[in-house]
Amino acid sequence: MKKKFGFLLALPFALLACNNEGKDSVEKADSTNNAKMDSSTANNPAQTISTDAESTSFMTKAADAGMAEVQMGEMAQQKAVNAKVKDFATMMIHDHSAVNDQVKALAAQRNVTLPDSVSDDHKKKMNDLMKKTGKDFDKAYVSAMVDGHKKVLDMFQDASKNVKDTEVKTLIDNTIPKIQMHLDSIQAIQKLIK
Repeated sequence: MKKKFGFLLALPFALLACNNEGKDSVEKADSTNNAKMDSSTANNPAQTISTDAESTSFMTKAADAGMAEVQMGEMAQQKAVNAKVKDFATMMIHDHSAVNDQVKALAAQRNVTLPDSVSDDHKKKMNDLMKKTGKDFDKAYVSAMVDGHKKVLDMFQDASKNVKDTEVKTLIDNTIPKIQMHLDSIQAIQKLIK
């Protein structure tokens, strides 16, 4: 009986693996999480904290954005020529790595699958940045950081209103001021390098 039950629980994940062909890492994580939520009513381990769909979706998107910020920051440390841009990149690596670690911990406690790499959209932005050098790189990186931080700030503010998981909401509310500070900093740098 246990073997049959285990097989039935594993079936949605096996089917999911077949359906994930051609999807980027964020879409794959979302699909996996949806399958987990569908099967969680049948099997919810005691050590796992249950969470709502909005919190799960937020953690997936936040992990994607956070990984992209760190990777682009690492690229900027190597390619940027402006010292302020390099300093900002260092701050991105430090601050976003810390938030990424918090998101990973919350996701692990809730059995939420996070993307294992950045989304296709972020990969495209990074590939475009990689082709630039010197001041052109600095301007493109700064522009990407302004746009990205505006989007991330909106995402965090929306999530703050919609998530029901109190620990995830606390992370969001504690992170919003940092994102706003990052946006203010990069906008000031953008004015200097125009």
